[in-house]
Amino acid sequence: MSDKAAIIRRLRRIEGQIKGIQKMVEQDKFCGDVLVQVAAARSALNNAGGLILENYMKNCLTNYLEGSSGEAELDNLIEILLKYSKQN
Repeated sequence: MSDKAAIIRRLRRIEGQIKGIQKMVEQDKFCGDVLVQVAAARSALNNAGGLILENYMKNCLTNYLEGSSGEAELDNLIEILLKYSKQN
């Protein structure tokens, strides 16, 4: 994964967002504010997932085009894309 450090930074930032949301709930903050933060965290997580998927696709397609793993690599990519798209 070529952008591993960037992805780790994003995930740590998301972790901080989640902890902030937990604190907001503990402090009985306004529900609308909590929901805005939940939406922001969800968006950040989707963006991180998109980066991971992009890197995986590049590696997978490179391997497929080089013929190192043939049809199985492409089938695996399709399976992961289907699973990921169901989550969004």
